[in-house]
Amino acid sequence: MQTLSAKDAKYGFGRLIDLARAEPVAVAKHGRQVVVVMAIEEYERLKTIEAGRNAPQTTDRINE
Repeated sequence: MQTLSAKDAKYGFGRLIDLARAEPVAVAKHGRQVVVVMAIEEYERLKTIEAGRNAPQTTDRINE
């Protein structure tokens, strides 16, 4: 994952978008990664995975 400084992300926002469409990009402030920018398709894919993990699990039980 590539990292850009907050300043580079701000002044090169178009480049940030181009990079993020190919792979997630971390944005660092004061040398510390603080956010990740990613393509909407990747975000939606991750949300779907998370929703599947957090869904209540049901099991069919046979009453005896």
